[in-house]
Amino acid sequence: MKIALVSLNQSWENKAENKQKVEKTLALITEHCSDTNLVVYPEMTLTGFTMESEKVKEDELSSETITFFQEQAKKHNVSIAFGVVLTKGDKATNNLAVVNNQGVLLTTYAKIHPFSYANENDFYQAGEELKKLTIAGATIGLTICYDLRFPELYQAYSKDCSVILNIANWPERRVPHWWALIKARAIENQVFMVGVNRIGKDGNGLLYVTSSHIVSPYGEVLKGTSLSEEVVVYDLNLEEVVQYRAEFPVKNDRKITLYKEIL
Repeated sequence: MKIALVSLNQSWENKAENKQKVEKTLALITEHCSDTNLVVYPEMTLTGFTMESEKVKEDELSSETITFFQEQAKKHNVSIAFGVVLTKGDKATNNLAVVNNQGVLLTTYAKIHPFSYANENDFYQAGEELKKLTIAGATIGLTICYDLRFPELYQAYSKDCSVILNIANWPERRVPHWWALIKARAIENQVFMVGVNRIGKDGNGLLYVTSSHIVSPYGEVLKGTSLSEEVVVYDLNLEEVVQYRAEFPVKNDRKITLYKEIL
């Protein structure tokens, strides 16, 4: 499976500018790696991580962001994972959406753990459902940013998934945690962990540094092919997950009946 990670330097709450940036990165990927199966963008791709939910939210059935990525997916013949704010009842949700290379919306995952430290839970309703899908033979689990700090979510996904995505706006001051947690989730679940973070500075003055990466089931940080400062393409051997789980079946030794008392 070939997957491209795009560390977009997002323009703050400016969908038009961010659409142009997305178009440029997709053109670059198409030119140099036309056989890419999946392109992944950061959290709230066209706005950045904003608490102005009323300003940026969209109805899923008429979402300009989803429509835009559907058009781009068809144009470039590639599946795309991206962040978008959608409405749910009287509140917004922070979502990871995926469209396939035919422009079909495969699923939307609403972030289960809003970042209460930044009062995200005051503006965004928590999701209540795990979402997974299959692309190019890989069963993929979907998570967003702060979800990374809750290992139980990843344990649940690992029952069926060989790849788990996390799209984020994870600032520089906590980047050491980002690296440590991505690696931990990969090792403990024997999956490919894909972390996609933004770069640049947001509207609140927070700095984001290059930190998108993939960790193998063995805990190795993979080396990809860099197409630009923002775009790196990786070729994943999904058979590694099957082989490693067979060689080192750590899940066989879990004592779930004991753990449930603390969950």
